[in-house]
Amino acid sequence: MYASQMQYNLMMKTATIPSVRVEPAFRAEIEAVLGDSESLSEFVETAVLESVRRRRSQVEFIARGMASLEAAKRAEEYVDADEVVGRLERKLGAAKAATLQGRR
Repeated sequence: MYASQMQYNLMMKTATIPSVRVEPAFRAEIEAVLGDSESLSEFVETAVLESVRRRRSQVEFIARGMASLEAAKRAEEYVDADEVVGRLERKLGAAKAATLQGRR
């Protein structure tokens, strides 16, 4: 029984996130937006979790983009960014000119 209890305790142990010092006004601002029966600790935990997920998502997004870029280069289906921007600028210029003509 002792070994299984130790294993359970090891699996269930939690760690703490270091406390962060903030100005009293900022703390009051945070407390003002807490949900019903939401604690400051729950709010901080949620904020940290969302930040970790967002950063993980950003890393994955960049990795997919880099892989796509390499695949496009290998397939020779790559268009230089300056060329794309140039095309978009010409389209924008044409759209602006058409809008100005339509107002006359």
